[in-house]
Amino acid sequence: MRACKRCFWALMFLIPFVGLAQITVSGVVTEATTGTPLPGVNVIVKNTTNGVATDFDGNYQITANQGDTLVFSYVGFTDQEVVVSSSTINVALTESDSQLDEVVVIGYGTTTVKDATGAVTAITSEDFAKGNIATPENLLNGRAAGVTVNTSGAPGSGSAIRIRGGASLTASNDPLIVIDGLPITNQTAGGSRSILASINPADIDSFSILKNASATAIYGSRASNGVIIITTKKGRKNLNVEFSSSVAFDTFADEIDVFNGDEFRQIINQRQPALAPLLGDANTNWQDVIFSNATTFDNNLSVRGGLYEGKLPARLSIGFRNQPGTLETSKFNRYTFGMALNPTFLDDHLRVNLNANFTREENRFADQGQVGAALRYDPTQPVFDPSNPFGGFFQFLKDDGDKPANAPSNPLATLLQTKNVGGVSRLFGNLEFDYKLHFFPDVRAVVQLGYDKSTGSGSSRTDPDSFNGFLPNTGIGDPEQNNLSFFESFRENKQFYSYLVYNKDLENIDFEVTGGYDYQKFQQRDFGTGNLRAFTLGEQETTRPIDLVLTSFFGRAQVDLLDKYLFTFTYRRDGSSRFIDEFRWGDFPSAAFAWQVSDENFLKDSKTISNLKLRLSWGITGQQDLGTGLNNPFQNTFTSSGINTQYLFAGTPIITLTPDAFNRSLKWEETTEYNVGVDMGFFDQRLSASIDAFLKISDDLLFAGPVADGANFSNQIFQNLGQFSTKGLEFTLNAAVVQKEDFTWDISFNSTMLDREIDELVDGNDIDVGGRSGGTGGTVQVFREGETPNSFFVYQQLYDTNGAPIEGAFRDLNGDGIINTLDRYIRGNPDADITMGFRSDFTWKKWDFSFQMRASLGNEVYNNVNSANAYFNLLDGNGFPSNIPTAVTRTNFSSQDAFIINSDLYVEDGSFLRMDNITLGYTFDNVFRLNSSRLRVTAGVQNAFLITDYSGLDPEIFNGIDNTIYPRARTFLFGANFSL
Repeated sequence: MRACKRCFWALMFLIPFVGLAQITVSGVVTEATTGTPLPGVNVIVKNTTNGVATDFDGNYQITANQGDTLVFSYVGFTDQEVVVSSSTINVALTESDSQLDEVVVIGYGTTTVKDATGAVTAITSEDFAKGNIATPENLLNGRAAGVTVNTSGAPGSGSAIRIRGGASLTASNDPLIVIDGLPITNQTAGGSRSILASINPADIDSFSILKNASATAIYGSRASNGVIIITTKKGRKNLNVEFSSSVAFDTFADEIDVFNGDEFRQIINQRQPALAPLLGDANTNWQDVIFSNATTFDNNLSVRGGLYEGKLPARLSIGFRNQPGTLETSKFNRYTFGMALNPTFLDDHLRVNLNANFTREENRFADQGQVGAALRYDPTQPVFDPSNPFGGFFQFLKDDGDKPANAPSNPLATLLQTKNVGGVSRLFGNLEFDYKLHFFPDVRAVVQLGYDKSTGSGSSRTDPDSFNGFLPNTGIGDPEQNNLSFFESFRENKQFYSYLVYNKDLENIDFEVTGGYDYQKFQQRDFGTGNLRAFTLGEQETTRPIDLVLTSFFGRAQVDLLDKYLFTFTYRRDGSSRFIDEFRWGDFPSAAFAWQVSDENFLKDSKTISNLKLRLSWGITGQQDLGTGLNNPFQNTFTSSGINTQYLFAGTPIITLTPDAFNRSLKWEETTEYNVGVDMGFFDQRLSASIDAFLKISDDLLFAGPVADGANFSNQIFQNLGQFSTKGLEFTLNAAVVQKEDFTWDISFNSTMLDREIDELVDGNDIDVGGRSGGTGGTVQVFREGETPNSFFVYQQLYDTNGAPIEGAFRDLNGDGIINTLDRYIRGNPDADITMGFRSDFTWKKWDFSFQMRASLGNEVYNNVNSANAYFNLLDGNGFPSNIPTAVTRTNFSSQDAFIINSDLYVEDGSFLRMDNITLGYTFDNVFRLNSSRLRVTAGVQNAFLITDYSGLDPEIFNGIDNTIYPRARTFLFGANFSL
């Protein structure tokens, strides 16, 4: 009893001292490198649930005891622990060197590399591809496994982007692109080169590429082909000014081999002597004539800082790009203005993000058909002829000398005397409210309004005094007829979504639950004129599809058990106005599991293995994108007659209605995907690697397939038929080879193996695809069960004892003694067996040097340039001398027919190694005597070299048919970037 009394009085004595030891600690948390306050930093008393978060200015206040340890943690930064010894503790956090702490943007939220359960690749501005980058997608080229970007040489041109090869046959294979939470359509307004051409790459902060179904299923109906999330740069409190300027010199890298003037005169005299009197005395390389060097200027200015005494973080940016193409008259100009406001209210419980962008894109489109025309035009003729009545260019004339002959037009004259221009004004952005409930801080409510509107217009005019502007029976150049046309175009995208997030961290389990609603509406209108004599602008609406509406409900649950076992479950229910009520809704679930093996006791203290994570996932995504104008394929609609198709009754034009094809049974295409992945890190992440194996199976393909005559109002409609699968293996390796104070060397490598196969088609029948030029039309590719889509479908060429091809001789594969279409066979396909990307970055003191290359192995290319043109009889171009490729000397083929043009002789190995970019830079510190200022100057070359056995101009051809593409330039680039 006496002992109990002593304990009681002892406790009573200590209580006042315990109260005295508890103090209020406050301070500011900043970023170590810039001194910028960090909002949202978690400040927790170690081994307790007592914690707070810093406000927007980085301030915090917490109650703790003397001797307690405060833990400061923030995503992307190294945790810092400080023992409480005073009432003021200021902390400067440093960015984490570990790739595991990198933030990854996912659908409706974020995660870290360590906590990701799906196949997600994050690419930040430091990792972007370098060079003369016109459009954002080219920042990704070669940087991520499973992602290919195929872009032509036209200035500002769009790209074919494929993630894991796509998932469809004839429906869209384009990935969903999301800009700051706003999904955009792939349908451009008239006058634009692509949906991404109006977006300034300098405004982009990062990309997140969602590749497998567990990562993409949260986007449901549009996620079968992967998702690319673009995050733009945001405002900050401290002043930051950046100005970049570059000049790029584009050169014509290569050309098709055709006969020069002297060779052409000789071969005409030998094989077409009747045309010899029409030959000239010149030696003109028409490819050199229509292509020339071009200079691109790109300038960007951005200012970030706090408005209203630093309380309103903001970013303002302007940009201007002037890019003429190497093909005469092609040109791309872009003007951009961007604004980001990121304030917080209500004691930092309400965060507001406003992004607004206005862009103006102006284009002059060159007639790319003149690339092929330049190959064929007579090289013995001069470019100019002052006596010629058609603009002073050389042209073949009739005997009377004042009318054009029935001959090809001078390619340069056609380019210069045709003005096809277009412009698009685009306003897009979003307003997001993110509110952490005061009465329930574990719950956040997020609401976003998104808007994207493009208005385009343009015209096409042919010089009335030109060769092509001449109209029979009206004299030379009647400006009233057919020489001028206009168009107007409109696209609008409205979005609203809202969701709730509940996040709770318990002792051994952390979980986050998200649930919400998404609504999006797309509108488009197009107006055009056939010619001004018949119309005034806007009198004829060329397309008026019914508006497309997508409505969705979605949810996601993420569970972290013991910081080692990660589970993710998602579900989305999508409704599309493209389908009737019975088939309108689609359900898209997914599940994923990851095991952080390196956090188990048997590896936790390993000095070698710093990360080991196993990932398993399954999911179903959808497809309903049928392309422009197909927003109501189930409805029985009618198309009114145009000015050229109206019925005349008693001299009065009568508008007629023609029924459109429709299919009321159309429903969702669905893709099921399985993914197994391993993430590895060694030596404190100095070496890291990831391996992913996946299988995708697409069912109920939205396929533009044939129907029986009379069964519908067309012999081909979209319908659900067939099955298509893709399996592949992805590998990524990153290594910090050298990490010294004055010298670093980092490398990254990625590789992808893909195998796409058609599993099922309607009735098992082949479907011919892949239109080629030459002859009277036809196809050279096929969809066939058990084969890769777009496989080349050709005849097997026979050769003589010397290895030379025998003209008109093909193998009778079915042995019936007749060479016909039954003897065609599969000879390769355009898909690469393996694609690879490699990048190396060196820094030495203030110098930096980097290069990036890509390789493609096993892809085949159909050389349509040779198959359509390399024949001696084509020296006679409708009674006028016409040039042909010198490849004819290797075959000695005289004439083209339906068999020769489909010979496997023209299917070539398209494997290549391309050096995309080489860059050398030097950085000056404290320039102009301004502290913390930097000036980096760079010099580099883009498309430095190409190694390939392909005999054509360039083997990097989308879908594998090479028919005189706009060639990619070789670019020499000089730039400067100033930051303060």
